[in-house]
Amino acid sequence: MAASQANSSVSDLQEQLERQARDLEEARDERAAVAEVLRVIGSSPGNLERVFQTMLESAVRICDAKFGALYLSDGDGFRTVAMQGAPPEFAEAREREPVIRPAPQTSLGRAVASKQTVQIADAQTEPGYFDDVPQGLTGGQMTRLGGARTIIAVPMLKDNELVGAIVIYRQEVRPFTGKQIGLLTNFANQAVIAIENTRLLNELRESLQQQTATANVLKVISRSTFDLKAVLGTLTESAAQLCGAEMAAIARRGNGNAYYYATTYNWPAEASEFLKSVPHEPGRDSTIGRCLLEGKTVQIPDVLADAEYSMLETQQKAGYRTTLGVPLLREGSPIGAIGLTRTQVNPFTDKQIELVTTFADQAVIAIENVRLFDEVQKRTAELQESLEY
Repeated sequence: MAASQANSSVSDLQEQLERQARDLEEARDERAAVAEVLRVIGSSPGNLERVFQTMLESAVRICDAKFGALYLSDGDGFRTVAMQGAPPEFAEAREREPVIRPAPQTSLGRAVASKQTVQIADAQTEPGYFDDVPQGLTGGQMTRLGGARTIIAVPMLKDNELVGAIVIYRQEVRPFTGKQIGLLTNFANQAVIAIENTRLLNELRESLQQQTATANVLKVISRSTFDLKAVLGTLTESAAQLCGAEMAAIARRGNGNAYYYATTYNWPAEASEFLKSVPHEPGRDSTIGRCLLEGKTVQIPDVLADAEYSMLETQQKAGYRTTLGVPLLREGSPIGAIGLTRTQVNPFTDKQIELVTTFADQAVIAIENVRLFDEVQKRTAELQESLEY
């Protein structure tokens, strides 16, 4: 009897030691995984693709899952930005249709609604999980393609706003432990931090680019005070490059009430020559015309969908879709305009419009400087002529 109890105690002790060893090994793996993700975040600022892939690989491995996917919010759906270990049918469907709209009864759908972690112990027996929803790929359809049984969806939240989610899958019925859920939550938080760091880094880079461009323009203005063509050309090019426009131009008043393009940047040669011969008058038929008519910034998201836009010959020659016009205002009245275009339907942001407005103000200063200089030169010449007589 005593020997039996002793053997039982030894067995229990051995089992306890083995469990502690496993726990210690798991803790080491978790710390190593978290450290690796933090290292990637630190060494690859702005490289979200690498961060997401490293994070997902660690999540699937440490949580002993079969495969996983990481999604970012995209309108009313979610875009797949990383996958790990996905079965071929699942991966092919995601690549073919990267944006999904999860049905309400799926793990991702529930996580979206509740903004909390949702675990489905067995999707095959979950009521309504595979109900058809007529809106393209859903979480249920993807789960069927992946042969998943146990699924967990962890939301990625910033200020309680959903920015994405991590979803990992097992092909057998085996719920994830509290420790594994905690690790996934940690990864989700790190993903949000990486996204925010990237946003701040991009804003900093954009700000530095804008400051550099503005300094270059001011340098050109100071060095070429009376070379208006050089100044306006630099402004046109800088506005296009910093605001992601394929083409740009500046229009100035010609004879009468008509305005003509004084500069063009990156327009096709045929379109550029054509543009310089086309008069623009205040009116609704063009972006520049509306800009001059209203004396304020005008954006047309898609000229082909705008019933009033009639500069179709120019559009066909250059192939633009989105246009932006910013007036050059002197004492509240337009003396010209900067026009930017994009070949895709892709409206300019408020920040980009603000930057173009700054360039428009600089153009007005340059034009006014030249006008005043010409007036002084003219008066000087007249004075000299009168003295000679």
